[in-house]
Amino acid sequence: MKGIVLAGGMGTRLGELTKVLNKHLLPVYDKPMIYYPIETLKKSGITDIMVVMGGKNLGAFTNLLRDGASLGVSLTYRVQDRPNGIGGALALAKDFVGNDSCMVCLGDNILEDDLSLHVKDFKSGAQVFVKAVDDPERFGVANVEDGKLVSIAEKPSEPSSNLAVIGVYVYDNRVFDLLEKMSPSDRGELEITDVNNAYVSLGEMVCSEVKGFWYDAGNPASLFRASKAIFEGTPHGDVPGKAK
Repeated sequence: MKGIVLAGGMGTRLGELTKVLNKHLLPVYDKPMIYYPIETLKKSGITDIMVVMGGKNLGAFTNLLRDGASLGVSLTYRVQDRPNGIGGALALAKDFVGNDSCMVCLGDNILEDDLSLHVKDFKSGAQVFVKAVDDPERFGVANVEDGKLVSIAEKPSEPSSNLAVIGVYVYDNRVFDLLEKMSPSDRGELEITDVNNAYVSLGEMVCSEVKGFWYDAGNPASLFRASKAIFEGTPHGDVPGKAK
């Protein structure tokens, strides 16, 4: 299985923090944000990874990550020249994935769980992961009936559940054929929710709930919370003077 980290986007939700620096290079506690999705893939047993980013950030990413050897992975880079969404970024990995399957991680997702068993058991179709949250309207929301995923709604004003679809997806290589058949949304993007719902319609989508912490570190509050969670979970994470 190949790994894909999608690290494009403008980072507008982070305001001044991303005025001169791509959000995926911001620190989350003691590491750049981009390290965390790479580590999620590596922990899942995937070491052949493509990073997709905007063109103006190529030098910064390659200066930091090089060929990936220092992180125990092999990295390939592709540039997303136009802002045509997560689906558009994923489409750039078609030749890289070839006849293989792939795990896709959005570059601002900070995930505690080890997903290696899901990768090991994956045969075909697609798989998404969900997490119960207090603000599901910010995300794609899973509509689950009798334990089965029946649809995903993108940022609904009235969510049908509190299950947010996190930014980690597993696909067989048919995902690229599906992307080629899709039309852009009203905002001119190929929406990853449309890709996922296509697999739901085929009856080939599996939905699994993650147990550990998960943060979409794309706004100041979640970036802070992710750093705090990692700090408190490290051997040196005890705050001086904090009651134990």
